[in-house]
Amino acid sequence: MVKTRIALFLAVLAASLLISGPAFAHHSMSMYDRSHDATFKATITEFDWSNPHSQIIFTAADGHGNVVKWVAECPGPNRLANHGWSKDSLKPGDQVTIVGNPNKDGSPTMRFEKVIFANGQELDARPRFF
Repeated sequence: MVKTRIALFLAVLAASLLISGPAFAHHSMSMYDRSHDATFKATITEFDWSNPHSQIIFTAADGHGNVVKWVAECPGPNRLANHGWSKDSLKPGDQVTIVGNPNKDGSPTMRFEKVIFANGQELDARPRFF
């Protein structure tokens, strides 16, 4: 009886740790300046369609004309798909305008908001509430 209880306890504990693991790994978006949108004329270098957050890697010129590599953190693929995205929405070499919230520390990272394609089509990262 005691061995059965211990085995059951360990099984429940292991299951709980496996299920809760992703929650421990998640972080807040407080590192981004949500009061400021930055807009870049960008060239896509990579679109990483993966969990927990998709990423858009792009290059854009800074204020001095230097090309800077940026990383835009996006929602996960499921949320993007709910807003019309697919894993093929962005391809290396695409010329787009990217809008997002820059990192407060000045590093070339951002919280992605939307992309505007050359034809004017826009894809948002999340619903907008006005």
